[in-house]
Amino acid sequence: MEYFLPADQLAPIVQNLQKQGKKVVFTNGVFDLLHLGHVTYLQEARKQGDLLVVGLNSDASVRRIKGPLKPLLPLAERAEMLLALSCVDYVTFFEEDNPFNVIKTLQPDVLIKGGDWAIDKIIGGDIVTARGGRVANIPVVEGRSTTNLIQMVVERYGNK
Repeated sequence: MEYFLPADQLAPIVQNLQKQGKKVVFTNGVFDLLHLGHVTYLQEARKQGDLLVVGLNSDASVRRIKGPLKPLLPLAERAEMLLALSCVDYVTFFEEDNPFNVIKTLQPDVLIKGGDWAIDKIIGGDIVTARGGRVANIPVVEGRSTTNLIQMVVERYGNK
């Protein structure tokens, strides 16, 4: 069975799981270099339901929103790393700059973002709450980010 699927192919699987009474949690992001902040966040997101779907920005989407130096790792590798985590059940992706269309397609029961997002600013929250779902944010792990990790590598190895 494939666990890295376009949203339109994943939607019937999600709907079937929901019909079985499973609560589907969705979150999204770039997840370029996995670090403790990501893992903690994804583990906490998974606790909000029965399975976790992660939406990844495509490589082109990442470049548009984060600049030409990112992502460091291509989409397929980022998906494979996420699927290696026991807390992640499915991974999908989107070409747009935000996950609105993926959320609209998948209709998750719970939508999660990091604590740096105000609940009322979480894209797709209106879709989830309109069908009785829940939107929540999870506190970020301070000092743990891809940007901080890259900076540390540059500081330690930049001149070697």
